[in-house]
Amino acid sequence: MAPLPRADLRSMSSAELGALLATLGEKPFRARQLYRWLHQKGAAALEEMTELPAGLRRRLAEEVGLTALERAVEQRSRDGTIKWTWRTADGKLVESVYMPEPDRRTLCLSSQAGCAVGCTFCMTGTMGLSRNLTTGEILDQVARANRRLVELGEGEAPRPLTNLVFMGMGEPLHNYRALKSAIDVLLSEDGPNFSHRHVTVSTSGVVPAIRRLGEETEVKLAVSLNATTDPVRSALMPINRRWPIAELLEACRAFPMKRGRRITFEYVLLEGVNDGDEDAVRLARLVRGIASKVNLIPYNDNPGLGFRSPAPERVEAFLGLLLRHDVTAVVRKNRGRDIAAACGQLAAAGGPGRSTGAEVPGR
Repeated sequence: MAPLPRADLRSMSSAELGALLATLGEKPFRARQLYRWLHQKGAAALEEMTELPAGLRRRLAEEVGLTALERAVEQRSRDGTIKWTWRTADGKLVESVYMPEPDRRTLCLSSQAGCAVGCTFCMTGTMGLSRNLTTGEILDQVARANRRLVELGEGEAPRPLTNLVFMGMGEPLHNYRALKSAIDVLLSEDGPNFSHRHVTVSTSGVVPAIRRLGEETEVKLAVSLNATTDPVRSALMPINRRWPIAELLEACRAFPMKRGRRITFEYVLLEGVNDGDEDAVRLARLVRGIASKVNLIPYNDNPGLGFRSPAPERVEAFLGLLLRHDVTAVVRKNRGRDIAAACGQLAAAGGPGRSTGAEVPGR
């Protein structure tokens, strides 16, 4: 894995900023000013922090520095979705997606440049993993998006965004330390101050980290399930060979359901692979007894990967079976398909999709 770029101010916790400024002989209130400029106002450069003395800004630039993501590409969908491709200081490309609704403005965040999980239906999986994102790079996706949305008239400063979902490029729980540090900042009163109810972390099934996430945060959990038998899930998602369905669901049952949380099971429907009546019945049995809901996601076609979305009537039949078995379930609206911004389509550095050659067992 490529080495991480030099750490900067945006990656530092409130305590770390306080300790840094103490070594520079500054009073404690300067640390709070700096933290607010970084995370509440989303400053892109030290020069913007006009409350801080010029000499302090100069010393901070010398001691640590501050970098911001560069907006490399912006694409707007017919449905209002916006996809941003960001360039990091060392030239990596990552994507985040803005999805407006009448009652919320959601940003889908990336946690890694690429992904090591290798799900065979996902374009990001064709990229492989370049590196983890730093805490600062995760947070700066939010800061840059907020700034840009204000420019576009999509909401009021300093924070038009209302919801965050870690469902972009990468497996968030493979980058747990940076993820947890970013969540702490995102929920902080002097930072963006998001509600824990409005932040969701999605995982492909990194079992050991699921309980830790539940114990150390109050954010919501989403699990990318996508199959009801181990042979099919292992072919679609190689991570299942390490942590099969039974172990994954055991971790979900042990997930602390504090403050009314419930787990979202994401289920990408693939024609002829996991969309049969028997799959729906098995899915209902698997999630029984877990405080949860199921998001059905008709597959977003990716060239070269060899999968197709089921017909609308098949999707409705699958949903109907879940509802008849008392499962809370919805069909998730696909956003941004025309700009390759929908679920499973993010591949900033991937170019045209290539076949993985994986065979998926039929039913």
